[in-house]
Amino acid sequence: MVHHKEFEGAGKEPGLRVWRIENMDLKPVPKALYGNFYSGDAYVLLFTTPAPSYNIHMWLGDECSQDESGAAAIFAMQMDDYLGGGPVQFREVQDHESNTFLGYFKSGIKYQKGGVASGFQHVVTNDMNVKRLLQVKGRRAIRATEVEMSWSSFNKGDCFIVDLGKDVYVWCGSECNRFERLKASQVGIDIRDNERNGRAKLHMVEEGAEPDDLTKILGPVTTIAPSTPDDDKVETANRNKGALYMISDASGSMKVTAVAPSSPFKQAMLSPEECYILDNGLDKNIFVWKGACPKANEKERKQAMTAAQEFIKDKGYSPKTQIQVFPQGSETTLFKQFFSDWRDKDETTGPRKAYSIGSIAKVKQVPFDASTLHSNKAMAAQHGMVDDGKGKVQIWRVENGEKVPVDSTSHGLFYGGDCYLILYSYRQGAREQHIIYTWQGLKCTQDELGASAFLTVKLDDSMGGAPVQVRVTQGQEPPHLMSLFQDKPMIILSGGTSRKGGQSQAGGTRLFHIRHSSTGATRAVEVDPSASNLNTNDVFVLKSPSALYVWRGQGANDEEMEAAKHVVSFLGGSPSHVSENKEPADFWSALGGKKEYQTSKSLQGIIKPPRLFGCSNKTGRLVVEEVPGDFTQSDLATDDVMILDTWDQLFIWVGNEANEEERKGAPKIAKEYVDSDPSGRRGIPITTIKQGAEPPTFTGWFQAWDSKMWETDPLERVRARF
Repeated sequence: MVHHKEFEGAGKEPGLRVWRIENMDLKPVPKALYGNFYSGDAYVLLFTTPAPSYNIHMWLGDECSQDESGAAAIFAMQMDDYLGGGPVQFREVQDHESNTFLGYFKSGIKYQKGGVASGFQHVVTNDMNVKRLLQVKGRRAIRATEVEMSWSSFNKGDCFIVDLGKDVYVWCGSECNRFERLKASQVGIDIRDNERNGRAKLHMVEEGAEPDDLTKILGPVTTIAPSTPDDDKVETANRNKGALYMISDASGSMKVTAVAPSSPFKQAMLSPEECYILDNGLDKNIFVWKGACPKANEKERKQAMTAAQEFIKDKGYSPKTQIQVFPQGSETTLFKQFFSDWRDKDETTGPRKAYSIGSIAKVKQVPFDASTLHSNKAMAAQHGMVDDGKGKVQIWRVENGEKVPVDSTSHGLFYGGDCYLILYSYRQGAREQHIIYTWQGLKCTQDELGASAFLTVKLDDSMGGAPVQVRVTQGQEPPHLMSLFQDKPMIILSGGTSRKGGQSQAGGTRLFHIRHSSTGATRAVEVDPSASNLNTNDVFVLKSPSALYVWRGQGANDEEMEAAKHVVSFLGGSPSHVSENKEPADFWSALGGKKEYQTSKSLQGIIKPPRLFGCSNKTGRLVVEEVPGDFTQSDLATDDVMILDTWDQLFIWVGNEANEEERKGAPKIAKEYVDSDPSGRRGIPITTIKQGAEPPTFTGWFQAWDSKMWETDPLERVRARF
């Protein structure tokens, strides 16, 4: 193993380390200058999580030499080797960095001209003889690029920073919006606090009101160019287009053979003894997967990054293409999206839980305790509970385009041929809060679906637009909705309707699956009467023309048995109790014979970090971008619509200043996003909330949510730090 003195501290403690390649060697960059990159240089970065797990990034400037990029690649490979081959490796190119990389620099990345070769050093100085002009771009990922110091570099649509050492001017074009001003101000603050040790003075300048100090340096203001649209993002259609190849060097030289020409792929295509390239070059991404089997070829694994770089050349892809290399078991979310059946180890079907993150990888699963719901927002968010469900419940069925009240004796019974509106009201502090659940049966008509959406909006408007709206598809009910029926389970029938005479003659044999959730609510869902639907973790009620059984799986609990009594009384008859592995022959024949079913007891505990996206049409097209890194409340752009993905549900957050197109387009994007996710999350609940009326199920995903934040203008708050 190659040993370098800089490796000694590598990975010993959580956080970020940055090195620059200088004279073919690794030189550490001072912490205060993290986020500054010279476009003539190459860098190696290591990020260590508390777990620990590792990300190694090599970053290549636009003008770095072949030799420097080669040296960066070698050091990255040696560091990977030093850390046992476990890290995920990224190749980053200036202006095209991965979201993972951008997430390390929340106040933006600064690109400077020049590099080692031209004598530029990374040193923190009190030297005030600086003269540079930075153009600031981006709403979620901020990049400040050094451009030529002249009025011809400016345009009306961007913010610029004129950095003169002891004075730093943030110049805002007349067409740039509030959020861009906010981000540019943060870059200015970062330059003052970190690069100048707090010794510089910050000034805000609006286009047309330039002070004399600026015109002294730049000359009289000439005509400022109009704003230029940002480069169009790759169409979403290309996002998930990929091809899969296997790498081998059986013949002594690296060879690439096609495994599957287009995604989605099956996880079984990846053999643990091989290395693979997943080609998503259309969206400028290439992934290399290294099998974990000890038999896997050592040389193939070590040369993985080199093979990917060769591959990009052979395919004629842009040299800006991002590369991610990871060992089996460390796959990134981006990679898994190309597989229709991806399951992490010990994981069964259906949406997984996301966990609230204090900082990446210090992930805690918070146990449920209803008594502390109001004070513990992280718990409320993880379990999707705003309260204990003891508030006021009103239910209507959608019938002939109108809403018809459902008798309270049949609250909790949901027919698959119906749509329902459930209005839940509860008190939080002194205020009354409301949630409208729109429950859509899988067998209801198109007209009813349309009417349910229309009636929801009407009900929302009649209450002044304050309620939170949650769209629920049959079988994907969130825990809070299930808890509204208190001690009774929520019973979901596969078809039929609750209208007079509408209970279609149910099949002769019916099977109900009963599951108790971590929040204490229980749901009984009618499923296809087949043995393959049984599950060792739960209780089932089976009714055949001649018998009634309650089947208890080995992992089932008493609450599920209790709920079975309600299902039995709904079906009528006296049941026989059956334990798993002690079934009578009649039980299996009623189910059409014995079949394999889910017997794994490890359903919980899969960790998925939540993700936040912004939907904005500020460029003229509706664009969706992910917020990099650990997100905070201030990443919610008040002039956009944001989407928060917590795996078993999706939130659409509507900023007060979002425009009509964003408001209309976001729900469509959210639905497409979930429906196209290969991990099978179709139909998970989508909740729409408005800025200023966020429930704890949403705010709990944010570290230290401040309910007073919206009372002051975010731009004013940042300006106050000038």
